[in-house]
Amino acid sequence: MGEDYAIPGQEYALVFAAATLVTFLITGGVRAVATAIGAFTPIRDRDVHVRPTPRMGGVAVYLGVAAGVLMALQLPRLSRAFESSSEIKGVLVAGAVIVLIGVLDDRFDLDAVTKLAGQILSAGILVLFGVQWVQMWVPADNPEGGTTVSFDSVQGAAITVLLTLVLANAMNFIDGLDGLLTGVAMIAAIGLFVFSVHQLVVSKDDTSASQPPLIAAALVGACLGFLPHNFSPARIFMGDSGSMFIGLTMAAATTSAGGKLDTSTFGGRSTVALLAPLIVVLAVVFIPVLDFLLAVVRRTREGRHPFSADKRHLHHRMLAIGHTQRQAVLIFYLWAALLSASAVSLAFVTDAQPVAWLTAAGVLVALTLTLWPWARARRLRRSRAGVG
Repeated sequence: MGEDYAIPGQEYALVFAAATLVTFLITGGVRAVATAIGAFTPIRDRDVHVRPTPRMGGVAVYLGVAAGVLMALQLPRLSRAFESSSEIKGVLVAGAVIVLIGVLDDRFDLDAVTKLAGQILSAGILVLFGVQWVQMWVPADNPEGGTTVSFDSVQGAAITVLLTLVLANAMNFIDGLDGLLTGVAMIAAIGLFVFSVHQLVVSKDDTSASQPPLIAAALVGACLGFLPHNFSPARIFMGDSGSMFIGLTMAAATTSAGGKLDTSTFGGRSTVALLAPLIVVLAVVFIPVLDFLLAVVRRTREGRHPFSADKRHLHHRMLAIGHTQRQAVLIFYLWAALLSASAVSLAFVTDAQPVAWLTAAGVLVALTLTLWPWARARRLRRSRAGVG
């Protein structure tokens, strides 16, 4: 493969373009089918939309990702990603299963146990196709500053299934505003793409190391193609078919990039750089998992079922303090970009201090924008109270 590795940028661009174009063009047809079969999101008390909107958008996203993968099969360098492993095929097969479960739920509202069984089945298919954690680098008190922990097949499979379940349900939790899940998933996938391309360049392995960026590139394109249909005011929703498929795809790409990180290739890189895959995972799931945990704790303390619905998710609170739907979604995009960029940048630097300062500045800006309507309303109330 040569001393210097050249990134196949044009080929990744073709994968991205194919996924974007196919998703954008086919979403209208999916919307028509969803309307014809009655796969609508009903108007519930906790919802923010005001008219029945068709679901099943995940079908279009899946077909877009599949188109990107099929495009890669026709390209000389990216086709090598299919030679050493069947992981990408596993993403398509498992994705088809979880999208089918999601479509049934979008139409018939399946119970939680049935959906969980479908998620476990899909995650198990990923494992059968070789998508599982093999080793993980952890910090330790030794001259090398860390050690590599290896997993057997059962442990690796369990971690993969658990990560898939967490991401599939976390992505579902964040899907509450028009374009929110689509944009956050796209930003997170961009972060994974950048990191996994960096890993590819360092390892110079255009077989197994080229699988994560290929999956990520196809997902970025599919999300971008779907976003014009889904941004406020949305004409079609992701539905469970979309949120669960995106969660599964993100889990597969993250596992492939982080779970199989070759520590010997990275040699004496800093501890922070070697931990970057784990940081990327935390950045990807931070917003939906935080929302998920807060919701479970809140409902449990109130004596309700932890998975019962309410109108106090993070995105509901954003609307309550005065943001419009579009403002709330754009602010969530900012937080997602800040987290992903901060995590991925650690893989490119040996000194984490500049990244920490830039992240702190970004957090300050994001907090200011997030709380501005609340602060303004509070100042107005105080002003009126003073006049009164």
